[in-house]
Amino acid sequence: MELTSRSKVIAFAEDLIILTTGATVAEAEQYMNLELRKIQEWAQNKMKFNENKSKVMLISRRKRKKKIDIYINNKTLKEVNSIR
Repeated sequence: MELTSRSKVIAFAEDLIILTTGATVAEAEQYMNLELRKIQEWAQNKMKFNENKSKVMLISRRKRKKKIDIYINNKTLKEVNSIR
């Protein structure tokens, strides 16, 4: 599985962090959804991702007007302000 040059994956045991960059929030959202689809296809029949335990956090200097829509299993992930 190959991700775009805009993304990096960090794995800790059963946890996974995916970092994605974009020139705009919309572009980062688009890249992240693309990467998550690739990862889900790769993991098909090997493991299942729990959308209830998965979160999304946007780090940006720009002000934004709407929440970001990132999906796993066709469900929108909860947006958080910190990772704990």
